[in-house]
Amino acid sequence: MDGAALVLDSVTYLSSAARGRVACCASHGGTYAAWYAARHGVAAVVLHDAGVGRAQAGIGGLDWLAERGLPGATVGFRSARIGDGADMMARGVLSFVNAPAAALGLVPGMGCAAAMALLDAARLPAASPVGEMGEARHELPGRAGVRVFALDSNGLVGAGDAGHIVVTGSHGGLLGGRPETAVKAAVRAALYNDAGIGIDAAGISRLPALQARGIAGATVGADTALIGDGMSTWRDGIISAVNPLAAARGGRVGQSARDFVAAMLEHA
Repeated sequence: MDGAALVLDSVTYLSSAARGRVACCASHGGTYAAWYAARHGVAAVVLHDAGVGRAQAGIGGLDWLAERGLPGATVGFRSARIGDGADMMARGVLSFVNAPAAALGLVPGMGCAAAMALLDAARLPAASPVGEMGEARHELPGRAGVRVFALDSNGLVGAGDAGHIVVTGSHGGLLGGRPETAVKAAVRAALYNDAGIGIDAAGISRLPALQARGIAGATVGADTALIGDGMSTWRDGIISAVNPLAAARGGRVGQSARDFVAAMLEHA
């Protein structure tokens, strides 16, 4: 161990200072989040199961970690808010653990704080170096000067996306409840995965924040699209929630993500 345990609202907040430490990160437990944690040398990580979802994508990172000997676990989406590390520590209850975590005594039903204490006490080594795993960004058909991008992560949104539409694989939860984390640019519309919606409706908490900024926002159901995969949001997603601005532009619960984007383009 190189320091005290970390508690973060997103795995993307990890830095080189995470090496050799155990981390509680309120990101979904998919493969990319697991890779990102290992890339920064954590000794173990607890993530959020994001409603588990289609093809168990919300916990897909646990097997990835186990293959590299790294302990990993997720807290249940009905026990703590996604995007809120402090809430995971306060209320989170483990839903899934991988084999290395189980060997250290972690079990489903254990409180997150207790699990983190066990991991911290184990004095685990830092993760071995891992290779690259870039997130994908694809351009989709747009209209009338409005471009459409499918992004595996909301973290890939940049200033150049202002005025355009982003279809992301990220969860629809604010980070630490902070409205400014909804999206980094003044996009025209943004689409997320609802991460099972979960306790306190955390999985769709970006939507009011987007509304306040004049951005049409919606989520697709975690059971319909693979969380962490922007193209799956586009291909497979079925809308589960919309904000009022999206509804005014023709967005509705039950339509396909493709039809939602088409409606947003129609009103461009």
